[in-house]
Amino acid sequence: MTQTAPTSTSPGKQMLSEQIYAHLRDAIMRGAYAPGDALKPQDLAREQGVSLAVVREALVRLVGEGLADRLPNRGFAVPAFSDRRWQEIAEARRTIEPVVLRMSVERGDVEWEARVRAAHHRLARTPAYVPEEGEHYSGTWSEAHRVFHRTLLEGCGNPVLLATFDRMWTASELARRWSAQRVPDRDHVGEHRQLEEAALARDADTAAEVLARHLTMTAAGLTGCAHHEPTEEA
Repeated sequence: MTQTAPTSTSPGKQMLSEQIYAHLRDAIMRGAYAPGDALKPQDLAREQGVSLAVVREALVRLVGEGLADRLPNRGFAVPAFSDRRWQEIAEARRTIEPVVLRMSVERGDVEWEARVRAAHHRLARTPAYVPEEGEHYSGTWSEAHRVFHRTLLEGCGNPVLLATFDRMWTASELARRWSAQRVPDRDHVGEHRQLEEAALARDADTAAEVLARHLTMTAAGLTGCAHHEPTEEA
């Protein structure tokens, strides 16, 4: 039997692809591209001074995370805001995460409690908006937000469930940031405080209920945005 030697990517190309991926991911998350904007590999390769293969590799990775679409015969694009999948992701999160949180509250140890408290403290002390990042949530706050929500669930002790959370979070992050521009008065601070308090009080029922309501409010904001997209004159 003849075996085919596995192909390998050179370290240099891999590093370039990682850099382009990080650059594009950050640009999309900051709102440098509007919903539905084209991501043209040729233009991006020329702008960044890299090969077309490097750009395509980065774009395929973004597609896998739900931060870009691969369009038949039309290349790549930022997802359209009205795409129904945002609501499908929100539904999946509302179905899965409260169940995992309940498990986490029931199974978490003292070290988990300490991590939850520390993650909430960091989130509460991190400004959600900074002037240089415009109307979108700041990158620092967004990371603190992700860590808090993930830490709440880590007490479940199930890496498969946590990996599922990671995929859903990444896929929904872009839509959540877009929604932040339309719902500026939402009391995120109070919602997160309620989550921390219920979890540390070992009140699984309340914690699951608060999280489900938290996620439902996000989904409601996205629905409103999908029905009232900005016009060119806005």
